[in-house]
Amino acid sequence: MILYILLAIVVINISLFFYENYSFNQYIDNSNPKDNMTIPINENAPVKSRNQIEIKAPLDIVWNTLTDVSNWPKWQKSVTEVKVDGRIEEGSSFEWKVGGLSIKSKIHTSKPYEAFGWTGTTIGASAIHNWTFVEKDENTTIVIVEESLQGVFPGLFSGYFQKNLDSGVLTNLMELKDASEKKIN
Repeated sequence: MILYILLAIVVINISLFFYENYSFNQYIDNSNPKDNMTIPINENAPVKSRNQIEIKAPLDIVWNTLTDVSNWPKWQKSVTEVKVDGRIEEGSSFEWKVGGLSIKSKIHTSKPYEAFGWTGTTIGASAIHNWTFVEKDENTTIVIVEESLQGVFPGLFSGYFQKNLDSGVLTNLMELKDASEKKIN
């Protein structure tokens, strides 16, 4: 009897992982462009975060810092490795390690000096991460970031994931600010 219960738990968990992956792919395939993004964040995801920062650096420096994906480990403390497949452009893929997790990502939006976004998947979680750039003046850039996170683990542990996502988004913005401003000093 216990064996059947354990088997049922395993089957249910595997089914949840497949369903969540299917659900994420359906959202990606059926999403409509919004606000310069080919794929907007999923407003129905269990975990979402938004924030923005003003950076005392020209738009081109901020844009080039963020979109130079191969160099993320140089200025993002939690990113330890990045492997880019080809050029950084819409449709390109890259794999990276952040906070001990391996993530497979694909760039969905790359509008120079305006918008940059990617999707990412890891075991039990999928994300949409979008960045928008606004030139305040020739030496100041406003960066707006938003991310949605869905999947088995964010669904089950939404409070934990929300806290970590909010903290991570703020950290990403602060690290981008520091890296960009160092390039002009």
